[in-house]
Amino acid sequence: MAAAHIDADPAPPAPMTDRTAPPGRRLLAVAPVDAPGGAEIGLLRLLARLGPRGWQITVTTPGEGPLSAAARAAGYAWAPLGLGGLGRRTGMRALASWPRAGRLAAAADVVYLNGGVCGRLLPALPAGRARRVLHVHDIVDRVPGFWRRADLVLADSAAVAARLPGLGARVVHVPVETDPPEARAPWSRDGGPVIGFVGRIEPRKGTLDLVRAAPAIRAGAPGARIVVVGEDTFGVDPDYARAVCTSPEIEHHPWTGDAPGLMRHLDVLVLPSRQEPFGTVLAEAMMAGTPVVATRVGGLAEVVRDGLTGRLVAPGDPAALAAGVLDVLAHRDTMGPAAAQDARRFSADRYADRVEALLDGRAA
Repeated sequence: MAAAHIDADPAPPAPMTDRTAPPGRRLLAVAPVDAPGGAEIGLLRLLARLGPRGWQITVTTPGEGPLSAAARAAGYAWAPLGLGGLGRRTGMRALASWPRAGRLAAAADVVYLNGGVCGRLLPALPAGRARRVLHVHDIVDRVPGFWRRADLVLADSAAVAARLPGLGARVVHVPVETDPPEARAPWSRDGGPVIGFVGRIEPRKGTLDLVRAAPAIRAGAPGARIVVVGEDTFGVDPDYARAVCTSPEIEHHPWTGDAPGLMRHLDVLVLPSRQEPFGTVLAEAMMAGTPVVATRVGGLAEVVRDGLTGRLVAPGDPAALAAGVLDVLAHRDTMGPAAAQDARRFSADRYADRVEALLDGRAA
């Protein structure tokens, strides 16, 4: 999922705030950033459900920011814990945090390392004390040897798990809210179908392929509007983002924190990625009853049931993308309800049930 934003009103609220918890239910959640992206939003959705179930929660971030503010607002304890940064060759800086990490872990029963960068702390966490859980959200090129110190490895998709040989990764997918807050569309409805992309605008997301497919989509569906919601959040490729945002073939709108609610205003959600570990935006659109078109890469085929909840097409092929969109438009009345029903398997409540059973060792 694109964007560094938090749900304004994560549900359910009111986690446990007293400082006692049943044995085995003290959780230290380690995040690699101060401003949340998709992985951190998923973490907050999980914690919002674990708190009322009796878990005592402490969240760490490298510094103060939107994520630490969200943790405090939810009633969790918070502590700063640096990880060295997200860039390459920054891992050695995490050594300075090892003593602090060890002290924080000593007061926990489970240490939940939310992302590969957080795995840098594994050498500082002795075996036999707190359970060490590493949640990998990305399709990685290599597995650091110290990741094998984790007692449990979670993966967002089978595609992610396939790149983690020897770790016994458990696939848990990603949590999606079943009833996101209403959001007002920044475009008007003039009778024609609205086809949209929602997310980061960068080459990996393949947004320019939708721009190139736009003429063929309008030729097959006169009056169709193609909207792109998002921006190049991390400045990956400004020229690419500029080519998308200034194209006369699409309507560009800036990112909004209400993206899940915005999905209701689309007739088709398109995700033309070249690589994707899961594709949360697809599950969010489907939950809203919006069928989807996505590329057959990474974990996307685990989300979309081709021909039932949307269409899967080859990556980097605007003609195939346009054909997929037109097919979904022709079958929207059946694909939309099927998508909403199928997306229930990604509901945040079911996700919390799966993950909690793994955290406390109940899952086989």
